[in-house]
Amino acid sequence: MTNTTPLVQRILRKKPVRLFHEQAINAGGVQLRRHISLFQLTMLGVGATIGTGIFFVLSEQVPTAGPAVLISFLIAGLAAGLTALCYAEMSSMIPVSGSSYSYAYATLGEGVAFMVAACLMLEYGVSAGAVAVGWSEYLHNLLMVTTGLELPRALLHAPLVADGYALQFGGDGLINLPAAVLVFLCCFLLTAGTRESARVNAIMVVLKLAVLVMFILIAFSAFDGQNLAPFAPHGFAGVSAAAGSIFFTFIGLDAVSTAGDEVKDPRRNLPRAIVLALIIVILFYLLVALAALGSQPQGAFDGQEAGLAVILHNVTGSPIPAVILSGGAVISVFSVTLVVIYSQTRILYAMSRDGMLPKVFSRLNPQTQTPTANTVIVSCVIAAIAAFLPSDVLWDLTSMGTLTAFTVVSLGVIILRYRRPDAERGFKVPLFPALPILSILSCLYLISNLPGIVFRLTAIWLVLAAAFYLFYSSRNSALESVAAE
Repeated sequence: MTNTTPLVQRILRKKPVRLFHEQAINAGGVQLRRHISLFQLTMLGVGATIGTGIFFVLSEQVPTAGPAVLISFLIAGLAAGLTALCYAEMSSMIPVSGSSYSYAYATLGEGVAFMVAACLMLEYGVSAGAVAVGWSEYLHNLLMVTTGLELPRALLHAPLVADGYALQFGGDGLINLPAAVLVFLCCFLLTAGTRESARVNAIMVVLKLAVLVMFILIAFSAFDGQNLAPFAPHGFAGVSAAAGSIFFTFIGLDAVSTAGDEVKDPRRNLPRAIVLALIIVILFYLLVALAALGSQPQGAFDGQEAGLAVILHNVTGSPIPAVILSGGAVISVFSVTLVVIYSQTRILYAMSRDGMLPKVFSRLNPQTQTPTANTVIVSCVIAAIAAFLPSDVLWDLTSMGTLTAFTVVSLGVIILRYRRPDAERGFKVPLFPALPILSILSCLYLISNLPGIVFRLTAIWLVLAAAFYLFYSSRNSALESVAAE
């Protein structure tokens, strides 16, 4: 394609909101089919959020904050809620696939949107690998408890480890095989069709919520109010420190906004699903935390592995509830991986449709109406990440990508309120502009506390992304033939 637009204009050009709607309605050829209901969409958000975190976070954060970790959950939920409200407004205004990439394209320009998409690849692609590593650990523990089977360590751990600002060989294993297998299982399910994937995910989410309800009921049967004293042994400093870590157990709510092209009545259902998912997640987190804190002394949490399962075993004296809980953890992580991979493929689909990536990422299978080639490519990359990289680095990279995307969405809400005040919105953030500003500040604060290796790896990744944009995406953008607003 002959490019006649100056580079600066290409970087700053914005995609008119009307084009998002026209693409979703009038795209030529095979289109994504709208058959995800409000319930399935809400379960998508819950499934992407309630994952490994709630199964181990108490063992890490109760020693930091004591029973006041309940306040930490509320603070973290409030911070996540601020961003969720911003996502709700943006998704009601631009109800298409692409999440914060699409929102940035409409508000901040093509160049910024592409770099946000690069951060989203860290959020979804890298987090899928990290979650798969967690699934590998839960699955191995479940196999040992139920069958006595123990897999070789060489097949359970990555060969690379983090060393300061670099990665080097020296890990405990050769490949994390179960993690890679999980990714390909999700790939198989996603290529079968979105309707089937959404149904299976909804079933898995209901099952894992049922397991958590079982824990809540059993743990509350042994509730002792004296276990909550002293309530805040380390003061507000401990509460704040725990809240910073607990925040990341809310990552995943934005997955709802990646399904815009496949949702029934998206302008209505997208914001509703985001808010409903947030309410469900906060409610379950608080009930699980309160039940756990009341069922054993706070000192017992320190260093406790598989803490929720241990609590059930101690309360009932039977291993059966603990086994059920471990099985629920395996199901939980499977559903998270499924949703995260789905979200990644839909972002790449939106980018390819805009000319930012090769057309193979937006090519749909006429039988299943899913981006099959896209899903296979993404799954191969994520499987390699899960198999060979350490989980601690993966989680921190996920945090960087997520917080950057959250910041851009909150900024986009402010920009569009002033630039397009009369645009149709199915939902508006209350207390504007205070809430979006608070969301931005909280995200920037959390970014500032990430370790050095994350900034180095992110910088390398963004330099590569910028080079790709300059030499390919900017020259092949669909906006080359469309007059921007």
